[in-house]
Amino acid sequence: MTRTAGYDRDVIAWANEQARLLRSGQFDRLDIEHLAEEIEDVGKSEQRELASRMALLLAHLLKWRFQPARRGRSWEATIRVQRDSLLRRLTRTPSLKRNLEDPDWWRDTWDDALTKAIEETGLSDFPDQCPWSVADILDPDWKPE
Repeated sequence: MTRTAGYDRDVIAWANEQARLLRSGQFDRLDIEHLAEEIEDVGKSEQRELASRMALLLAHLLKWRFQPARRGRSWEATIRVQRDSLLRRLTRTPSLKRNLEDPDWWRDTWDDALTKAIEETGLSDFPDQCPWSVADILDPDWKPE
């Protein structure tokens, strides 16, 4: 079995074998290229999770702001849960905070939030850009009025 075939055929078995090789010091047998890709993918996965949770939070903040008559405990719970999760993730992985300063990341995340809010509300008259600061968005006591 070649290294590449193992990776392509069963990534879990391949990962377990790579871990065994690392632990036993058999570095010359490692599939370095795929290991590097997998390590990079871990970071990308964390970034996708951050963006997904932020988009969900922003969509609920939009709903809160633009549909005051429909506010309820379910929306409050989603806002609280997403904030808590985001704050835990940012604490555990401080390098993710860079995303919060990246205009391209915000543009993509805001677009995802708008898509969710439009699908869930039927409304379309939302701001083109996020009108709130990161501090407000993550503040457990803040909601847009």
